[in-house]
Amino acid sequence: MSYIAMNRFKIAEGREADFEEVWRSRESRLKELKGFREFRLLKGPEREGHTLYSSHVLWDSKADFEAWTKSEQFRASHRNAGDSRSKGAILGHPEFEGFETILQES
Repeated sequence: MSYIAMNRFKIAEGREADFEEVWRSRESRLKELKGFREFRLLKGPEREGHTLYSSHVLWDSKADFEAWTKSEQFRASHRNAGDSRSKGAILGHPEFEGFETILQES
């Protein structure tokens, strides 16, 4: 089965383009790791004062995801988190959620 790692972000109203640009211009190192399948950045509903975003990464297994979190690629990818381009855009801390696949249909 597979594992989905998700982070939810609350982005300040009017700062959506800044947040999206940080993701577009980043150097992704995910493809270098065993078990990586797919990445998506999702834009959700607008709420009072913010827009909800979620990053989804599909892995072959939870062990593959955990290996990513301990890798040099992970450290390099997160080295500039919170840089000047996104400063003030993210409200609070990202909320992590991890899910193991129980049932899948294609």
